[in-house]
Amino acid sequence: MVRDVRTKSAELLTVRQVLDELGGISRRTFYRWRELRIAPACIRLPNGELRVRRDVFDDWLEDRAEGVAS
Repeated sequence: MVRDVRTKSAELLTVRQVLDELGGISRRTFYRWRELRIAPACIRLPNGELRVRRDVFDDWLEDRAEGVAS
């Protein structure tokens, strides 16, 4: 069970996967959010591509849920 949690948290999402999970927002919107520093934290790979850790993305979404006590 612990292994499954580590595997899930270590999962790296592509920008396309993040866009799809957010209901198909545009790539431009995502990069605008990055400019405004409101996008989930990204990892830049040596080839220049971005990835978002699954656990960081899930926490980012949870922080934006309306009606949730802080």
